[in-house]
Amino acid sequence: MSVVVPVGGSYDVVVGRGLLADPGPTLLPMLGAAVERVLLVHQGAVAGAAERVEAALAAQGLLVVCRAIPDGEAAKTADIAAALWADLGVAGFTRTDAVIGLGGGAATDLAGFVAATWLRGVRVVQVPTTLVGMVDAAVGGKTGINTAEGKNLVGAFHPPAGVVCDLDALRTLPRADLVAGMAEVVKHGFIADARTLELVEADPQAALDPAGPVLDELVERSVAVKAAVVAADLKESHLREILNYGHTFGHAVELVERFTWRHGEAVAVGMTYAAELARLAGRLDAEGVARHRRILTSLGLPTAYPAGRWAALHTAMTRDKKTRGSRLRFVVLDGIGMPGRLEGPDEALLEAAYEVVSSPDPTTAR
Repeated sequence: MSVVVPVGGSYDVVVGRGLLADPGPTLLPMLGAAVERVLLVHQGAVAGAAERVEAALAAQGLLVVCRAIPDGEAAKTADIAAALWADLGVAGFTRTDAVIGLGGGAATDLAGFVAATWLRGVRVVQVPTTLVGMVDAAVGGKTGINTAEGKNLVGAFHPPAGVVCDLDALRTLPRADLVAGMAEVVKHGFIADARTLELVEADPQAALDPAGPVLDELVERSVAVKAAVVAADLKESHLREILNYGHTFGHAVELVERFTWRHGEAVAVGMTYAAELARLAGRLDAEGVARHRRILTSLGLPTAYPAGRWAALHTAMTRDKKTRGSRLRFVVLDGIGMPGRLEGPDEALLEAAYEVVSSPDPTTAR
């Protein structure tokens, strides 16, 4: 049985099990009747699913160009995007053709960006196979690649024609990646859905069971939060910024660590930092901060970062997409489900929050 979560009136996110065992019935309507050629972008870990998708589409007479890309953030480069553009050009892709992104968040980010920029925009269908991809990266139409200066600094808003989340894909996901993906689930709980937090608190291990009903509900609830926010504010003019809770500091960690930290690990520390910043600014009470640590720790996520790296982190944060001029802007909480903004906080406040979340022993930070 599948659950369909509409994103406004633009497209649907289908969440269920067994969807990639026979992908044709779900994917073909999303691709549309006019499509003749499909670029299937996938990571090596999902080669089997890619073969099934390719076979299902080829059986309907479609030309499928299947391209494997590197795992993780290594895929999100201008060189790889250019190689995919070349594939589209050689195969003669037109505006009625489509791209499919199959894999983790990096695969869907890259596929979406390539689709957004080919002929100024062709259809893309996202098929995330990781938890972070399902609840965050693939939903909402944000696409992008990285540069040496920062993460996702080059990109476009390009909503997909549909998203397919087969929860069975999580059964083979490495445990560390499943845990990291829970950071985005918890983020949605803190900004908008207290029930998500209650489910995790009641049984953290059940929340991490890829075959269990608790994770199914958590994914559905998380997708619903993301869908509601992006439907109201596609281009992040105001409301959508709340989805960046924990990301200003988290993206800085990723950049400083040269993307050796998983995104969710960095966001977990980023949420802890944002909670401490809000407490120091008089916005969030001590129990709200403590709840962050309890929930994240119960899932095996980090809440500390090594000491002595403030200068590099601060420089990285100035490149955050929410920054306006020289003013840093943070998403903070005034309470659970009550996100707000903290603009241009005093430098002493920023550094004080870092001192609280920093650890003198790097081995305890992750």
